[in-house]
Amino acid sequence: MTEPEAEDRKPQSDEARSAFAAPVGVTSNDDESSTTSEFALPKGLDVPQPTGDAEGSAFSTPHTYSAKQAPPAFTPPTGIPVVKLTKEAPWQDRMRTMLRMPVTERPAPEPVQKVDEAGPAVPRVLDLTLRIGELLLAGGEGAEDVETAMFAVCRSYGLDRCEPNVTFTLLSISHQPSLVDDPVTASRTVRRRVTDYTRLAAVYALVDDLSDPETAISLEEAYRRLAEIRRNRHPYPGWVLTAAGGLLAGAASVLVGGDAVVFVAAALGAMLGDRLAWLCAGRGLPEFYQFTVAATPPAAIGIALTLTHVDVKASAVVTGGLFALLPGRALVAGVQDGLTGFYITASARLLEVMYFFVGIVAGVLVVLYFGVKLGAQLNPDQALGISERPVLQIVASMLLSLTFAILLQQERSTVLAVTLNGGVAWSVYGAMHYAGDISPVASTAVAAGLVGLFGQLLSRYRFASALPYTTAAIGPLLPGSATYFGLLSIAQNNVDKGLVSLTKAAALAMAIAIGVNLGSEISRLFLRVPGAASAAGRRAAKRTRGF
Repeated sequence: MTEPEAEDRKPQSDEARSAFAAPVGVTSNDDESSTTSEFALPKGLDVPQPTGDAEGSAFSTPHTYSAKQAPPAFTPPTGIPVVKLTKEAPWQDRMRTMLRMPVTERPAPEPVQKVDEAGPAVPRVLDLTLRIGELLLAGGEGAEDVETAMFAVCRSYGLDRCEPNVTFTLLSISHQPSLVDDPVTASRTVRRRVTDYTRLAAVYALVDDLSDPETAISLEEAYRRLAEIRRNRHPYPGWVLTAAGGLLAGAASVLVGGDAVVFVAAALGAMLGDRLAWLCAGRGLPEFYQFTVAATPPAAIGIALTLTHVDVKASAVVTGGLFALLPGRALVAGVQDGLTGFYITASARLLEVMYFFVGIVAGVLVVLYFGVKLGAQLNPDQALGISERPVLQIVASMLLSLTFAILLQQERSTVLAVTLNGGVAWSVYGAMHYAGDISPVASTAVAAGLVGLFGQLLSRYRFASALPYTTAAIGPLLPGSATYFGLLSIAQNNVDKGLVSLTKAAALAMAIAIGVNLGSEISRLFLRVPGAASAAGRRAAKRTRGF
């Protein structure tokens, strides 16, 4: 190869080394102004263009769009209906409606509390919100209602785009001012649970005042009121709670056919069990062992009366003691969380109920086993006559609800309402089951539904929680007798029959929980719910299947 030929083959510039340069020997007919994008139309494809101006922007109106026949994806001429944050409905329903809306569809917050010109102190508002949610969750409130209260506090201080999250032991809330700002997230752990409906009502009153546009509460004032709520003592001393537990057990024993002797025996057994449970709690034992210890004295007294040949219904004594221990409140809250879409919290609550129930079963079963070995004549087929004294049974049911309300530390202003609600529940159950010969599960569900309906209406009338009006009222419906007869059959080696009776008790418990929740939802038909008049209507609770 000659020297001039070698010089011709050398690259003339750096551009010649590009991987996109045309190979040697390949000629291209395209000039520099030709389109090289892969989105360009191929040659030979003729697409008709509109006669008007060409579409040069992604935000311009498509040429296929007609204003007369607009697709439903565009905003209708009447506009999109919004939820008005006014006092036309209780704050619980307004905030629940907001939580069930997507974040992008929620209207802007209308702060009802005065804040500084620089805006609300976001970390302090989130901390206040978490502390309020902690008291509500520790008091036994449902997860949806806790989220509603937390959301109401945030919007009261003008925080938009807030997302509360509630599980059984953890509360968290996240606030993102805008799509380009970093979110602020805070969390709080619930380590101790105390049943005090007076404190629960005080927290609801605080949230109601924060949501009221006519009541100005600063952050410092809200913190002060919250500290007072936490420092307040329980409304009833310990000896009153012990006496209320004894009266509850005595009323339950009369409810299932006992007489005066049975009443006294059941009351003594329940009070002794309560004192033993307090002793175990003072030593730091878990609640499982507290329930186990508290269940043994009523069963032991029933066995002792049978061994001494006292002519009483020992089954009524044991059943009355079980009524004071069955975790009806936790069961209703667990089923309610499951029905409203909080499956993790519902699973944890139901697991807690299972542990408590197993503790009760262990305590009673050990006593019954030794009673059978000692020769106690206990008959699992013995029928509890409760349809022969309807007036006395109604009075006993009302006394049971009254004492149950005291055990729950309710306000004195709510005790009368829940007592009447419990009497109505038992009257409906007795009329359907004994007079109408309807299944006990169906009768229990209907009676519990009325409890939930009346309780929800009373709570909305007073802008308070529904728990003080419903939990104590379901006391007469708890499956104490079915639980006792199932345990007695197992102690007598009749496992199949015992499991059938325990399954009936579980069915009755689920009927109570579902009935209370269904009654609460039916009550919303009589309330003005924000957004009900819009095309979307009231959104359902959380779903996992997208509808």
